[in-house]
Amino acid sequence: MPEFSAPTRDPAPLLERALQEWGGQSDLWVFGYASLIWRPEFDYTERRDARVHGWHRALKMWSHINRGTPQCPGLVFGMLSGGSCRGMVFRVPQKHAHQVMVNLWQREMPVAVYDPRWLTCHTPQGPVQALAFTLSRSSPSYTGELQPDEYRRIFEQASGRYGSTHDYARDTLHGLREVGIHDQALARLLQFSSPPPGPDGPGTMAQ
Repeated sequence: MPEFSAPTRDPAPLLERALQEWGGQSDLWVFGYASLIWRPEFDYTERRDARVHGWHRALKMWSHINRGTPQCPGLVFGMLSGGSCRGMVFRVPQKHAHQVMVNLWQREMPVAVYDPRWLTCHTPQGPVQALAFTLSRSSPSYTGELQPDEYRRIFEQASGRYGSTHDYARDTLHGLREVGIHDQALARLLQFSSPPPGPDGPGTMAQ
């Protein structure tokens, strides 16, 4: 397997631009489409079901630290252009929003792989402009199209600082289901592989 090195950009200018675009005069909305749904790690006053048009959730971003290594890269979710994406938007009070954005940059943007954008999120209560972390197909972290055998190998082998790619994908599927989102494409991906055997014997296939 080839060894990958994580591309890096300076995240500071992107944070500064996002803060300027937000303006500091209102509450902050954040769009979550993967782990932010089941592990947001910030306080919020409201959460809504939301859909973004023109983007879709995809397990097509290399992870060299959190869910893999440079020698055996794993995968995490990005939001790619095209289609639509159902997720959740979180409302952060204005007085806490600056620190939440700083913390989000530390979590999601340590090497600035994502492209942060303000997207229109359609909710039952009306549209809101929310911060979302998108992925460009021109990014070195974009995997391109992966075949079932590649997903199977990654699910079976890739693990990093926060655990395996398989566990991350499974936890995201479960987190989505808990808020009423049924991602059939992700469910099909998880059928490609059983998790690695645990101490009590072989794992079972994630559904």
